Amino acid sequence: MAELTEQEQIRRNSLNELKKLGINPYPAALYEVNAKSNEILENYPKDNTLYQDISIAGRIMSRRIMGAASFVELQDAYGRIQLYIKRDEICPGEDKTLYNTVFKRLLDIGDIIGVTGYVFVTQMGETSIHVKGLTVLSKSLRPLPIVKEKDGKVYDAFSDPEQRYRMRYVDLIVNPHVRETFLKRAKIVNTMRDYFNEQGYLEVETPILQTIPGGAAARPFITHHNALDIDLYLRIANELYLKRLIVGGYAGVYEFARDFRNEGMDRTHNPEFTCMEIYVAYKDYNWMMTFVEKMLSRIAMTLHGTTKVQVWGNLIDFGGPFRRAPMCELIKEATGYDVLPMDEQQLRDACNALHIEVDETMGKGKLIDAIFGEKCEPNLIQPTFVTDYPIEMSPLCKRHRNNPNLTERFELFVNGKELANAYSELNDPIDQLWRFQEQLRLSEKGDDEAMFIDMDFVRALEFGMPPTSGMGIGIDRLVMMMTDEQSIQDVLLFPQMKPEKKAPVTSDEDFVNHGVPAEWVPLLRKAGINTLSALKEANANKLYNDLNGLRKKNKLEMPPVKKEELEQWMGAC
Repeated sequence: MAELTEQEQIRRNSLNELKKLGINPYPAALYEVNAKSNEILENYPKDNTLYQDISIAGRIMSRRIMGAASFVELQDAYGRIQLYIKRDEICPGEDKTLYNTVFKRLLDIGDIIGVTGYVFVTQMGETSIHVKGLTVLSKSLRPLPIVKEKDGKVYDAFSDPEQRYRMRYVDLIVNPHVRETFLKRAKIVNTMRDYFNEQGYLEVETPILQTIPGGAAARPFITHHNALDIDLYLRIANELYLKRLIVGGYAGVYEFARDFRNEGMDRTHNPEFTCMEIYVAYKDYNWMMTFVEKMLSRIAMTLHGTTKVQVWGNLIDFGGPFRRAPMCELIKEATGYDVLPMDEQQLRDACNALHIEVDETMGKGKLIDAIFGEKCEPNLIQPTFVTDYPIEMSPLCKRHRNNPNLTERFELFVNGKELANAYSELNDPIDQLWRFQEQLRLSEKGDDEAMFIDMDFVRALEFGMPPTSGMGIGIDRLVMMMTDEQSIQDVLLFPQMKPEKKAPVTSDEDFVNHGVPAEWVPLLRKAGINTLSALKEANANKLYNDLNGLRKKNKLEMPPVKKEELEQWMGAC
């Protein structure tokens, strides 16, 4: 275990003193809470007869101790409120230990307490709680980062992304706007769920462990099932299972699914992500466009009270109707190339002429997608339905009713990013098998994202699936847009991270071998010197003062270190 810092050791000492006083720092009993900070601050100014016998719990975020009375800022799950704590109120008898010792000396910022009392307004006009009773609920053993705010400016913010994502629990404590983002995420999902349920569609759950990773073109994660002794895949999409349920007779089904793709990570992609997919019988992609417009408008209104939302520097109007434009027309507008009649070699030549990087494993569909992604996507700022994709790009989509070389598919682009993908679903089992076989040919060329052949799904289609429209939307990206967050990590509570690197630590024996007396090694560590290189690079004057200060503070019976001795230790490194 790593050496404790001075602050951590002080808190552990306080923990032990609480126990000696007969106070359990982690009590098991229920603590009754009957008030919330935000409701008090909102309602009490309107009616000062409210909240005259309340119980509230939360974390100490700051405090001002002034002799026999003190102020504390308490944070619960709903906000912050000021406490007024008077010694003789919480200690009405002769014994003042709870105030003088427990509150003033043994409690720290970050500790969780419960208080009872009544609400009043201070002479400074601040709505506060006059505390009558105080209970220790949880002693914190690590100090929180102290975020200061003055005149609207934030100082010492806990803002390093690496630390924030690794210690999201701390991030949520000290950065209220982070908590708000995840409350908005929940509101977005609930708004969608309400919208679907009102239409009579059924929420379902489908397998995460799959024998065939179908429903999308992506590289899967592989695991092994010991009892069955078979390899399984974490799902890359839930599409094929949901369409099986449409075959089974449901009018409409949807699922908020955790999907997994063993691919790259960047600002808008995480290997584990949430996708909502919905399938509705007897509908087509034109109907689905209108359905999506109404859904997004409703989400924006619920979250912001307006359909106009600020997204990454642009004001996006989710009010609808959205622009609808065929993919091949957009490519022709941007590049001058009509890609639809081109064969694979002509598309490669076009990509080379447009300076778009391609490789030998890419078929016609991926080549067209590369041109579109490079030359068209960044220009689609306002919500745009890109429709009628070439058939090579959509192996699960129905052929276009007017052009067999196209499919009845749309993708919704917002602010240059894909947000939703939808089809008039392919329900011809013979055509579906042929498309799967085409994907197999791509796989044989080396495309590791080509779809697998799912013969059970083909069998399901052979029993007959009604005309159906399906749509998938990335929840993480939707939340990014609706909350104006720049990175997917900011809308995932626990984003995927590389393993945390452990700081190198020199052993006590190595310090001694380099001339440091054994009795001084613990003090070196308390001063923050854990490696020989740190000792070599330390500021000699500062370290001299730190070490002798620690010797004096801890009342150690050994002579102070001399500056010449310290310089010898440093030189030996």
